[in-house]
Amino acid sequence: MNTALNLSSGPHVRDRWTTRFIMHVVCLSLLPAAAVGVAVYGLRALWIILVSVITAVGTEFLFDKLLHKPDTWKDGSAMVTGLMLALTLSPATPLYEPFLGSLFAILVVKCCFGGLGKNFINPALAGRCFLLISFSNSMTKYSLVDGVTTATPVEELANGNPVNITEMFLGLSNGVIGSSILALLAGGLVLWALDIIHGQICFSVIGAFTLFMALFGGQGFDPHFLAAHLCGGGVILGAFFMATDYVTSPVTRLGQTVYGILIGVLGAAFRIFGSAADSFSYSIIIANLFVPLIDTYIVSKPYAFRKKAIQLQSGEETKPFFKRIPKPVIALTAIALLAGVALSGVYSMTKETIDDQNRKKAWAAYQAVVPQAVSFEEIPEASEKSDDVYGSDFGRTYLNEAVVGKDASGATAGYAISVTCAEAYDGNLTLSVGISPDGAVNSIAFTELHETPGKGSLCDDPKFKDQFNGRSVSSFRLLKDGGSTKEDEIDGVSGATISSKAVINAVNAALDFYQNSIRGE
Repeated sequence: MNTALNLSSGPHVRDRWTTRFIMHVVCLSLLPAAAVGVAVYGLRALWIILVSVITAVGTEFLFDKLLHKPDTWKDGSAMVTGLMLALTLSPATPLYEPFLGSLFAILVVKCCFGGLGKNFINPALAGRCFLLISFSNSMTKYSLVDGVTTATPVEELANGNPVNITEMFLGLSNGVIGSSILALLAGGLVLWALDIIHGQICFSVIGAFTLFMALFGGQGFDPHFLAAHLCGGGVILGAFFMATDYVTSPVTRLGQTVYGILIGVLGAAFRIFGSAADSFSYSIIIANLFVPLIDTYIVSKPYAFRKKAIQLQSGEETKPFFKRIPKPVIALTAIALLAGVALSGVYSMTKETIDDQNRKKAWAAYQAVVPQAVSFEEIPEASEKSDDVYGSDFGRTYLNEAVVGKDASGATAGYAISVTCAEAYDGNLTLSVGISPDGAVNSIAFTELHETPGKGSLCDDPKFKDQFNGRSVSSFRLLKDGGSTKEDEIDGVSGATISSKAVINAVNAALDFYQNSIRGE
């Protein structure tokens, strides 16, 4: 009889479901969404999926061989990462991007941190965020089957435009390859029914997101509004397949609920207050970073063990509160405070120089839009309104300053009005609108424009901004598809609807101030 003892580290509980089996089931649950994506977008989508999956598996295979590690590529986790990344990409994405994204996800985020079970953030999402930062222009370009580049449904919602929820639910609208909510729900609910993913995470994500959108989205508990936001922007894909990753999610049920609520609240906050329409990936990445903290302070109570006994045994009962704070937390807090003080000092020292440069830039813009003027006088009424959103018909638009330009003889040469719109794609855009004494728009000049290069930045191209020149209207209307024929119609920049609308809102706000406060109509 063999009496030898087999000593091994925990956990000692075994299950018939291996990692390989679970990963294969997850892959199968993602196949319906992949199939719909290929059916809607064609072979281009299939190539993106194949490149992403092959690169992910191949990278882990080469890493294992070169470093003489066990063949972990066989467990299917790399295949899941590649497939998930592909489903978050647009069908218009160049093929080198899924290659680079999968390479980064597997090599940097997974393998360099020790392989399966040791990555601190979701590899697929890390790969997507890497691509968004590195290739922001192409990553935000979406094309339908006919090749026409248009805004995603979430961008349309951000612009206040109606969307087709049925098309979004079926995956027939403009978006990423894995945008079919029906297919994603089918696969996700199967995983939940098999107890492969935790319902505490996915349902708390959806619940928190929906509640936050209802409370702060501006349209209350409107079912159409909430359903549209749930069907767009990767909420369902993130809730069922990304947030539920075993490695980067908490271990306790309460911790999983807190984690899911954090993702839902962050995702909704980014959707409402952020400049990027599709930013759900960032909410999951940020929540991943809080998982160690959640697992530290939300732990399961040991069986037959009282909290009082745990405190006495660990010595926490007798320690002052501040001594119970981990030293790394104290160190990081001190570093953050010192960095904040240093940055405040630098800002204070440079504020006067920065203000002077901004002033020169603004006056240069005034000169550009009222070229006949040799001097400018400030209109005080504009400064009085600069702290609040201007009007209710121009989005989050602010009136900065208005000046009247005088020519050499002292006569009025025109007016220059500086306006900032906070609803541009990448934050704020600021422009000056020149208006002649008879009310026609001379031209517009940007003093702040941070839009996507080759896309929203084309708002500063003469082809777009010169459309305003010489037109005498009360307000302008944006035509997303082009073909303007009327005086008040402006053709938008292709693929940059949000940026184009922000410019229109800024110009219309300036015209409204001129008509109601300067001319006094």
